[in-house]
Amino acid sequence: MTSTIIDAQGLRFALGQESTRVDILKGIDLSVGSGETVALLGPSGSGKSSLMAILSGLERADAGKVFVAGMDFGRLNEDQLAAARRGRIGIVLQAFHLLPTMTALENVAVPFELQGVANGLDRARAELAAVGLADRIDHYPAQLSGGEQQRVAIARATAPRPAIIFADEPTGNLDAGTGAAIMDLLFERQHESGATLLVITHDADLARRCGRIVEMRDGSIISDERNL
Repeated sequence: MTSTIIDAQGLRFALGQESTRVDILKGIDLSVGSGETVALLGPSGSGKSSLMAILSGLERADAGKVFVAGMDFGRLNEDQLAAARRGRIGIVLQAFHLLPTMTALENVAVPFELQGVANGLDRARAELAAVGLADRIDHYPAQLSGGEQQRVAIARATAPRPAIIFADEPTGNLDAGTGAAIMDLLFERQHESGATLLVITHDADLARRCGRIVEMRDGSIISDERNL
């Protein structure tokens, strides 16, 4: 029986105050099992990215509870949340967010440095080789194509072998062919590690590659179906 790794109960989140207040999440309940691949599907503005930010501890809900890997995120301060993410949660974003003054190797080694891993550079080198970039380790982000930058971002996110990987529109800045190859790689890395993968997307074809599709509209979950 699969154990629950993410458990969200009654999540509410809003932006603005009083007359300018906009409700982003309107009472989200979501449970995700260890090792699942889940697509959060919906149009822009449906609340997908806000939900991911709360589930990953990057944002706090206004109401409700979030338990991740057995930890009550609502009871943790910012430093504790950062420590909870370290090594447990990997995040891949649409805009890559690589450090421009660091090489590909140095970017991937950052999580190891934060964890105080002695052989971080060696492990980072192996991770880059695993995503097909063994010959690009000394290149800076500006010297890499969009697809190569996203491969570096995936290597950085998955290098510490996190239990959970969040991918927010990971192919949004890529052409169709490159995007498909990136998703192949992401699913391959997830399969190798057995991590839980949540993919935030507005692309129904991409969502169908996941084992489960959770569809959102206007801050609410409107369907939650297994993908046979």
